[in-house]
Amino acid sequence: MSGLSGRTVFITGATGAIAEACALQLARDGARLALMARRADGLAETAARIRAHVPDAQVHTFIGDGTDEQAVAAAVRGARALAGRLDVAFATVGGGGFRPLIETTAADLRDAFESNVVSAFHVIRTAAPLMQPGGSIVCLSSGAAVLTFRHLAAYHMAKAALEGLVRSAADELGPSGLRVNAIRPGLTRSGATQGMFEGGAAEAFLPEYPLGRLGEADDMAGAVRFLAGDESAWVTGQCIAVDGGNLLRRSPDLAPLPVVNANSEGRE
Repeated sequence: MSGLSGRTVFITGATGAIAEACALQLARDGARLALMARRADGLAETAARIRAHVPDAQVHTFIGDGTDEQAVAAAVRGARALAGRLDVAFATVGGGGFRPLIETTAADLRDAFESNVVSAFHVIRTAAPLMQPGGSIVCLSSGAAVLTFRHLAAYHMAKAALEGLVRSAADELGPSGLRVNAIRPGLTRSGATQGMFEGGAAEAFLPEYPLGRLGEADDMAGAVRFLAGDESAWVTGQCIAVDGGNLLRRSPDLAPLPVVNANSEGRE
């Protein structure tokens, strides 16, 4: 793979496990990182871990909520100002609660769309005008966008809408030389899903994963690196499953299990 030296990458929700693993991979390939998240302490810790692995990494942090349009716009401008260019934007903010459909409120649904769809919309809308031809926007979707999942209706609908946003943005931004894609993680270990790995839910998932294991954040890094670089120069409007083959099968039924939050990724 060719390197990313000299390129600037902007990442929202950067304190999440998947976001950090992908940022580390991009830094190893020479990218300049502009990381955004809500918590200053978490951002500082993430940046420190990346620098520990890549001592010469250029890591810059921006504090803000990914659902706040003005905060995202300010961070995007700050990212571009680092070196006068913005090459990659990775929108990772998301999450959703575990609740039966008939107990889901309209507020729950709005929250799911705000976190998963509107946050990505802010990144696309603010970053695209500042990117040069060849730029890449990547969104974090989920296998739940495709497979229905009992008690995750709001999350399922929001991720399906996110993938509609990805396709629409790819269509409209293509003439400007910009690509828009997404990855679809299967169940992946993170702060938001750790309880599922420890609480028995993992055993319900494993039979639905042909490769015989669940995901780690590092599994996502190669796919995001591919979509960020020139290797995917003719790829746009795609949602690539990185899920151990889960989409070949189905979602497990977690309703009988004491799962409090069945997130694919938490809002950071």
